[in-house]
Amino acid sequence: MALEAGSRARLLRWPRVLLFGDSITEQSFQENGWGAFLADRLVRKCDVVNRGISGYNTRWAKLILPRLVTENTSADSIVAVTIFFGANDSALKDLNPRQHVPLEEYAANLKSMIQYLKSVDITEDRIILITPPPLQESAWEKACLAKGNKLNRCNATTGEYAQACVQVARDCGTDVLDLWTLMQKNQDFSSYLSDGLHLSTKGSSFLAAQLWSRLENRLSALPSLLPYWRDVDHSNPEASLL
Repeated sequence: MALEAGSRARLLRWPRVLLFGDSITEQSFQENGWGAFLADRLVRKCDVVNRGISGYNTRWAKLILPRLVTENTSADSIVAVTIFFGANDSALKDLNPRQHVPLEEYAANLKSMIQYLKSVDITEDRIILITPPPLQESAWEKACLAKGNKLNRCNATTGEYAQACVQVARDCGTDVLDLWTLMQKNQDFSSYLSDGLHLSTKGSSFLAAQLWSRLENRLSALPSLLPYWRDVDHSNPEASLL
């Protein structure tokens, strides 16, 4: 009977941080990953939800976003959203036409996603755009050649997409983490990348620290859900827990 009574208790809903992006987001829950870092920092305060989809670009992302966040989603339950695309959009058209998205369309797609989130009451102050990281061409060329492909990206082009991402954030009033610029303040940025494109452990730690500095003030004040175990009334736990 006690279990039945508990099942009728008010449902506990954890606030959510939504990570939306490509493979750099998909891999963020690996050991020492930046998403795992956020989840650890926010344990018992927020669920950090990984919606990274390897290989995707903004053309595809804008189509699936309404399937991830619907009008029925409680806007109050999503306390932050990261939108982290561009590494695939910026692939060179002649060498990687399947993933390439023209620069102007990339910017328009980012704006479309922001507008959609606002339409379901996720305000711009909860949205953080993240630019693609810089590309270390020699390392990525090795990865491409190992698969029988030519070098299909270049850092200068990636930088153009990063600049477009920053401009979209300015136009739309969202926060932005300009990873492309920040990582290159260290002249040898190759240590931030595992294969020239994806983040190494060091790069993931760098991103985690930069992102946390933007999220901490917004999220650290959120209360821990459920009381500390020493504060539970052991003689009448229902009074503390239901």
